[in-house]
Amino acid sequence: MSPVYSKHSLIVLAFAALAWSFWYSSGWLVLCAGLALFLFGMQNLEQGLKSLAGSKLEGWLSTSTATPFKGLLFGTAATFVLQSSTLVSLLTIAFLSTGLISLAGSISVLFGANLGATSGIWLLAMAGQNLSMAPLAMPLLVFGVLLGFAGDKGKAIGRFLLGISLIFLGIDEIKEGFSSFGDLQLDRYSAEGIKGALLFIGIGTLITVVLQSSHATLMLTLAALANQQLELSQALAIAIGSNVGSAVSTGVMGMIGSARSGQRLAVAHVVFNCTTAVIAFFLLSPMTWLVLQATGWMGMGENKLIQLAMFHTLFNVMGVLFFWPLQGQLARALLRWMPDPQEPAVLIATHTEQATQITRARYLQPASLQTVESACSAVSKELQHMGRLGLEVVAHALYAPANMRDELVREDADLRSRLQQQAINADVLYKTHIKGVYADLLEFMGSMVQPLDGAQQDFWHNSQVAAFQLVEAVKDAHRLQRNMHKYLQGPDDSAARSSYLELRMHMLQTLKDMHVLSVSDTPEAEWTLQLQALDERIAAFDTQFRKHLFASIRGGLLDSFTASSLMNDLGFAQNIIQGLRHVLLLGEGHEAARQLQLLMGDDPLIQAA
Repeated sequence: MSPVYSKHSLIVLAFAALAWSFWYSSGWLVLCAGLALFLFGMQNLEQGLKSLAGSKLEGWLSTSTATPFKGLLFGTAATFVLQSSTLVSLLTIAFLSTGLISLAGSISVLFGANLGATSGIWLLAMAGQNLSMAPLAMPLLVFGVLLGFAGDKGKAIGRFLLGISLIFLGIDEIKEGFSSFGDLQLDRYSAEGIKGALLFIGIGTLITVVLQSSHATLMLTLAALANQQLELSQALAIAIGSNVGSAVSTGVMGMIGSARSGQRLAVAHVVFNCTTAVIAFFLLSPMTWLVLQATGWMGMGENKLIQLAMFHTLFNVMGVLFFWPLQGQLARALLRWMPDPQEPAVLIATHTEQATQITRARYLQPASLQTVESACSAVSKELQHMGRLGLEVVAHALYAPANMRDELVREDADLRSRLQQQAINADVLYKTHIKGVYADLLEFMGSMVQPLDGAQQDFWHNSQVAAFQLVEAVKDAHRLQRNMHKYLQGPDDSAARSSYLELRMHMLQTLKDMHVLSVSDTPEAEWTLQLQALDERIAAFDTQFRKHLFASIRGGLLDSFTASSLMNDLGFAQNIIQGLRHVLLLGEGHEAARQLQLLMGDDPLIQAA
């Protein structure tokens, strides 16, 4: 039996078993229907708020981590509004993966998300078991559906209201479902003491992993507790388990779909939640006593819902207090345990037998699609990676070493030996190192479903154009390479060889000038003048080179066939330069130092002498 067939069979059996359980128990059906409404309502609430906030939520995240305390406040507030610590954690992982926030700042947001997650259970506990949400949910449901026909902003507001109404209706159905079970007593299946606590911690973890929502787990726990289906000690243990389950869910998603930096935060989430759960487990008895005393002082000694909410808040606050002075040490430890891969000085191997592995995108992680800001940052980094690969292909096409560091000369001593060797074909390099990255970039950009504003749409379009022109530049480098290989091996006194040496020197010098411009920290106006001067030098060479070709034809130094090859290759050279220049201008409007870093990276291919 094939794995796909086996998987489908298991899904069908699971659905059949669930359908039979609905027929067998109407109370179980009501409970599951309420849970489905609750989860679907949370999805609508999250999507509506994200659509309403747009890039504002991303901007708040990127500017609210300047200090640990600001990050804590942002994490708390965002989770309170979104009612999803998992969503806030995944957004933070996405921003961290693309370098928009620091690891230390993201850890403080993570702490705040755990504190904010306690707000939902307080609201539900204070609402009580006897308060029906239906009278409020019904009008919200009507308004939410009607606003869905009122344009993009109206749809976002409608989805937000629809989410709230479904959550309220789900809560009522969950309470009704537990009430219909009657004499169901879960304490009959519980062990005593430590074993019992561990059992219900495991149950809380499992439910949260399955439902992908600690809020849903706590909602179920509140309903069961209010209907006396659970003892308070069991509910407290499930609350601890919900934190562990939330860490497991976020950790798995963060590890699979993130860069190394995002994986560090996923590990930090697991470490924080699991450590907090372990501390809460060992202090379960004194913390229970403290909660009972505190609710007694408040005149709520018989309100088990408030006691559960207070316990959940207490052990999360305790975890933040425990880890707060350790943020720096935790960040350094994660950097030490999970270091970034070392960037090689040369990306493309110079030996044919080493140039067979297909290069794929490096920065286009699925987690980056969580927000527009992180997706744009990932695309920008991948263009930088792709541009560096393209530059190395151009260098190979010009028979120049990819790790060139010395002063440029018209003809270096090793040029003829490189020409005589079996050089890597630029077309092979394109198929091996460029095409896969380009395909991944197009797939990533096509997978973006978040709404883009005008500026973001322009960036998206310009990035696609830049990537296409880089591909065309590399293809032109292959066309140029054929004649370079042929004529550069000619006699030293050959006019054709001299002309190709001049064209090669012009291209290498232009790439080097671009790098000098990229690292310049001059003011924007002066930087623009330098770019204009570079354009003028490129245009002057084009004019001078054409005149030189016609003069050589008239003087009999070049035949018309060779001159036409040189004219075609001059066009290829200009296309290559313009393709690279387009990426240079992609960052227009940013500081000058970033203009060409999109293409060159921190360790550019050709450095100034």
